[in-house]
Amino acid sequence: MSDEMIPIIRPWMGEPEAEAARRPILSGWITQGPEVAAFEKEFAAYTGAAHACAVSNCTTALHLALLAAGVSPGDEVITVSHSYIATANSIRYCGATPVFVDIDGLTFNIVPELVEAAVTPKTKAILCVHQVGMPCDLAALSEIARRHNLPLIEDAACATGSEILWNGQWERIGRPHGDIACFSFHPRKIVSTGDGGMITTSNPEWDARFRLLRQHGMSVPDTVRHGSSKVVFESYAMVGFNYRMTDIQAAVGREQLKRLPEVFERRRRLAARYRELLADIPGLSAPHEPSWARSNWQSYTVTLPEGADQRQVMQSMLDRGIATRRGVMCSHREPAYAEGGCGYGPGGLRQSEESQERNILLPLFHQLTEAQQDRVVEALRSTLVVAA
Repeated sequence: MSDEMIPIIRPWMGEPEAEAARRPILSGWITQGPEVAAFEKEFAAYTGAAHACAVSNCTTALHLALLAAGVSPGDEVITVSHSYIATANSIRYCGATPVFVDIDGLTFNIVPELVEAAVTPKTKAILCVHQVGMPCDLAALSEIARRHNLPLIEDAACATGSEILWNGQWERIGRPHGDIACFSFHPRKIVSTGDGGMITTSNPEWDARFRLLRQHGMSVPDTVRHGSSKVVFESYAMVGFNYRMTDIQAAVGREQLKRLPEVFERRRRLAARYRELLADIPGLSAPHEPSWARSNWQSYTVTLPEGADQRQVMQSMLDRGIATRRGVMCSHREPAYAEGGCGYGPGGLRQSEESQERNILLPLFHQLTEAQQDRVVEALRSTLVVAA
C-alpha cells in the first residue's frame, strides 16, 4: 500500500533464525555455552580476528575493552562527543574522563589531527567510532597511537561488514586494525541478536581478561564445571561483571552472520541509488565514502540545506508515513556531561554540533523496495520545496 509506514530500519530475520533459536531452547542449555563459543569462532573467522569474545551488548564490550587497556580513575580517553552516549559512558564507567574532539563533516568521523593535538600525559587510550558504519581513518589513527604508545580501541557498533583498504588489500573492520574492536547486535544494526555485542582483538591476554570479567571473574567457566566428571570448585580472583551473551542470542547471531554478504551488497546498492535520486535536490548533501573505505551503510545520513528546520522536515516526513531520525547526538550537550565530567580537545566541537542539527537519517534496510525508496526521496524533495 502506498500509505504503509516506512520504518527507519527493519531487521531481516525469518525461519532460519527461529529454527536456530529452537536448538538451545530444546537442548536445556540456554545461557552462555556451546552456541556462544561457535558464534565467537565464526565471527572471528568472518572479520579475520585472532580472538572474539561475545558479551551482552556493545556498551559492555567498550567497558571491558577500556578496562583491559588499563583505563582507570584519573585517566583521559580521547574520543568524539558525536556518538551515542554509550561511547562516553563506557569511559566514565572506568572513572576516567572522555576528552571530546571534533569530527569531519563529510564522513562524520573523528579527525586524526585533532586526536594528536589532544594527547596529554593523562591520556590512556584513543577510542574512535566508525560512525553509522563508515570506517575511520585507521591508518592515521594507528600511527598516532603507536607514536604515543596508546591503545587504539574501535567503537565498531555500527560497522559489522564494513571494510577498509589496508596495505593494498580490502579487510573487514574488526580484524582489528587498532588494538580492540567492539560491535553491537542491537536491532538497528545489520546483524542482530535482539541485543548483544562482540569484542575482537589480536592480544590473547586481553581476550582472556574479557572472558574472566564478563562472568564475574569466575576461574572455571560453568560449561567446564557442568561437563566435568569430577566436582569442581571455582574461585573469583577479581571483581567482574555479568556481561554474558545467551546461547539463544548466539544461535540467532550465527544465522544472521550467514546473511551478511547479501545484506552488505544490498545496502550498498540502495545507498548508491539514494545518492543518484537525491543528487538534484538543491543544498542537500549526501554522505561521503572515502576511496579507502567501504561502508556497510548501517544508516544513510543526509545533511539538510542550510536554514532548513530539522524537526519540521522530520515531522513532515512522518506525516507522510516515513520514519526518520535526527543526526547523531552529541554527548557534551546532554545534562550528564553538560554539567562537567568531560574534557575538550582543541578547536571546539562546531562540526559535531552542526551535524547533529542539520543531519537526518533516512530509512535503509535490506527489504526496502525501490518503490519505497522513491517515496522517501519524493517526500523529502517536496518537504524541502515547501520549506523553501
